Amino acid sequence: MFSPLDQFETISLFSLAAPILGNFNIALTNLGFYCFLVFVIIFGFHVISNNNLALVPSHYSIALESFFASIANMVRSQIGENKEIYLPFVYSLFLFILVSNLVSNVPYNFAVTSSAIVCLGLSVTIFLSVTILALTKHGIKFFSFFVPSGCPLALVPLLVLIELISYFARSVSLGLRLFANIVAGHTLLAILSSFLIKLFSTSILVFFVTLIPFALFTAIIGLEIAVSFIQAFVFSLLVCSYIKDAEYLH
Repeated sequence: MFSPLDQFETISLFSLAAPILGNFNIALTNLGFYCFLVFVIIFGFHVISNNNLALVPSHYSIALESFFASIANMVRSQIGENKEIYLPFVYSLFLFILVSNLVSNVPYNFAVTSSAIVCLGLSVTIFLSVTILALTKHGIKFFSFFVPSGCPLALVPLLVLIELISYFARSVSLGLRLFANIVAGHTLLAILSSFLIKLFSTSILVFFVTLIPFALFTAIIGLEIAVSFIQAFVFSLLVCSYIKDAEYLH
């Protein structure tokens, strides 16, 4: 690795070219592999958390139920008590982002959420889905969302333009926030780790002096793990907020 940004490069792990359809090519990239790995981890966690009708729940089952209860409370408080229909989607989205973030904290692993394609793909897809939901539910009344109540008539064109820009910015800001935080955190860790390795290999005296910044580096790793949880929670919370806007137009 020659640059801290090399860890975010999408590379082909396996490819198969078929001359049947011209330039037809099937490739497995590190991005695709780690997306599949995240799915396997989530599925496996749910399998081992199954109590099999046991009266005493296991630690895994308690942890999974805690996650589910937290997301369920988020959906009820943000969208409404009778809107549990969105719970499976928000729960799956939360676990995918959380596990992707946590896996990326393991050294030499690829960060799925550091891919702009993944983050912006999720963001744009959710934005379009929420917009279609609002149009389907409210019809032409949906456009009243862009006109603030009690707004003077002279200011309506300006405020509608501002509201439109703000609304369409959601399609980018949702994913960009996640992408920027993960990339920034992992880049910082890569730079600091390479610097500490050089200090540790300098001399015995410098080795013991470097233990002090190494302790700070360990604290930053703990902070990065906390960011993994926070970003998954914030992303899910904002999705709930957008769904609420689509449901109630406010």
